[in-house]
Amino acid sequence: MTRKKSEGPADGSAAAEDIALNETGPRIPAYWLSRWAITGLCLAWSGYQLYIAYVPVNAIIARSWHLAFAIMLVYLAYPSFKSDQPPLWARLFQRIGLFQSHRSNRSYIPITDVILGVLGTAAALYIWWDYKGIVTRQGIPSDTDVWVGVAMILLLLEAARRALGAALPILAIIFLAYSFAGPYMPEFLRHRGIPLEYVINDQYLADSGIFGVPLGVSTSFVFLFVLFGALLDRAGAGRYFIDVAFSSLGWMRGGPAKAAVVASGLTGLVSGSSIANTVTTGTFTIPLMKRAGLPAHKAAAVEVAASTNGQLMPPVMGAAAFIMAEIIGIPYLDVVRAAIIPALISYITLFYVVHLEARKLNIAPIPRSELPRFGKTVLRGLHYLVPVIVLMVYLVVLRRSSITAALLAIESLAVIMLIQRPVIAYLAWLYHRRHGEEVHALPTLLRRTAMDGLRDIIDGLINGARNMIAVGVATATAGIIVGVVTSTGLVGRFVNLIGTVSGGSVWIMLILTAITSMILGMGLPTTANYIIMATLTAPVIVSLGGDAGLIFPLIAAHLFVFYFGILADDTPPVGLAAYAAAAIAKSDPIRTGLQGFSYDLRTAILPFVFLFNLELLMIDGVDASGHTVWIDNPLRILWIFVASLAAMFTFAAALQGFFAARSGILARLVLLGLCLILFRPSLLADPIGIAREMIQAAALIATAGLYIFQRWRAGETPIPRFGIKRFGSGRS
Repeated sequence: MTRKKSEGPADGSAAAEDIALNETGPRIPAYWLSRWAITGLCLAWSGYQLYIAYVPVNAIIARSWHLAFAIMLVYLAYPSFKSDQPPLWARLFQRIGLFQSHRSNRSYIPITDVILGVLGTAAALYIWWDYKGIVTRQGIPSDTDVWVGVAMILLLLEAARRALGAALPILAIIFLAYSFAGPYMPEFLRHRGIPLEYVINDQYLADSGIFGVPLGVSTSFVFLFVLFGALLDRAGAGRYFIDVAFSSLGWMRGGPAKAAVVASGLTGLVSGSSIANTVTTGTFTIPLMKRAGLPAHKAAAVEVAASTNGQLMPPVMGAAAFIMAEIIGIPYLDVVRAAIIPALISYITLFYVVHLEARKLNIAPIPRSELPRFGKTVLRGLHYLVPVIVLMVYLVVLRRSSITAALLAIESLAVIMLIQRPVIAYLAWLYHRRHGEEVHALPTLLRRTAMDGLRDIIDGLINGARNMIAVGVATATAGIIVGVVTSTGLVGRFVNLIGTVSGGSVWIMLILTAITSMILGMGLPTTANYIIMATLTAPVIVSLGGDAGLIFPLIAAHLFVFYFGILADDTPPVGLAAYAAAAIAKSDPIRTGLQGFSYDLRTAILPFVFLFNLELLMIDGVDASGHTVWIDNPLRILWIFVASLAAMFTFAAALQGFFAARSGILARLVLLGLCLILFRPSLLADPIGIAREMIQAAALIATAGLYIFQRWRAGETPIPRFGIKRFGSGRS
């Protein structure tokens, strides 16, 4: 449906929503039957996913139905082109005067899209329809198998183009071409070549391609967690988190920006998408940051940096984290355990960066009179924490499966959504009655509010399915690339290639890997980017690190590429989260992206740090059998967290040029040196023979001393001079 351009603030929000709609399907049909078709399919998909969570079915059959729903919804919800124009054939007919229509590409579903959707659905369900026959002739596909497989690949690539842009399908086509063109490749990439029927067998009929691990994780885990987030948001938790953040932090210096960081971190529990997170919280937080005195591009950049890091926050870290657990073969809880300290450090440091910006710009806090009361705000939404607590208890404490934890959390949330409106209505009815005011009949009121709660659940089921359309197609398309890598042995060749280019240098290899992840991430969603990089480069990191005498656990290598894939969302020139935030702030998207990336440099150094300091991932090393040894001592974990957080604070202060006061070149160099010592105490501890904790403690004391010294020079902290003259005041 077309939007009319309007003047004023709504313009930016509408533009940002347009960017966010690309993740859930920008087409909003004007015809009621088309709308009902999309709605019905979304409800059916959510219902099917809940059913197979309770009653497990064959994994391949479940994946075929999952992809069938996703591919049909892509062709119905995503137009062939993003422009708000009639279909191409309609425009051609208009030119010759045979057809006149003003129907928009976004409000009208052409019959060609319906046909393509039906064909794609049929190709996906062919696996279910002839499953026994396919298993019987495994490795020897029939002519029908080959033709249906070719159709499936072509229709999937077109669906990926519509939902995700051209980058991923083009990459998949390049990898498919590599399967056939192996004999004609340069020597370091050469292989025998794979005939068409075997390519179709690997990509379509086996569980190593389209219906491989990525789509399997999307089917079993990811959908439930995305559905949980959609229901939680529909229940009102998203707005509640924003209100709590502003009521608790808005009164501080730079309060709106600090509240935006906390709100985006909490919203990360609900949304695994940086763009959706930006639009959800940014519509409210960015105008308030601008009003408080933050420049438009910096207000947008704060929101981008906070929202982008939302995918790092356990317990729900987006689809890629679940795929990571499946690829590595470890429980999801171990992924959460490894990711929790870096994620907390990243967010707390962003909070600190915002504080430094507020001090540099002298941004005033919001008057308390303009903020909601903290206690009242917290109390009105405490029930939203119940399903989150249920999820955490069953996932972390009781160590139940991710599916069980998500299902129980969804069940508790559904109960809350059904009763919260009737309870609120009853309390309001009781209040008005006691004060002698006219009230409605209680049974009618309760019945109406209960129906409203049921409608909220239905809307949440629809939104959850729409949020999964792009994820389902992305995981299936990325499976094509994984299938090619597996069938051609490309990983070994890639190890040799990177080893040759880097000259055996681990640092050059890591920098090349990081740059590749970020470049791919500019055109790919995080999930697809992670799958490709985990398949190609994570083994490279482990292998070349081992050649250099370093032990890089597999989970550390996977988190490395995961982090840099996420950072691509705010990296110019294609960072979509930066474009969404810039649209709201009415700032330059490139400038916003550059500023956001400067804020995210603290996150960019973390992967390099935890590869060389595994304690940051709570890993104590690897035993003789190759299993990860986890750190279980709470005091040691607390010390690691404190020292690492202090290191990141010094790094952020050095980048910002502001610690207790404005810092000159010498102070920045000292801060960077302290950062290095706190992160890698072994650099000094091993040669000297002193415990690393002693080195870190000395660095912490030096950091505190530098802070006090800067405040003293700025005239803000009266301290004893001990006979030393103050040699200047003001800025250092």
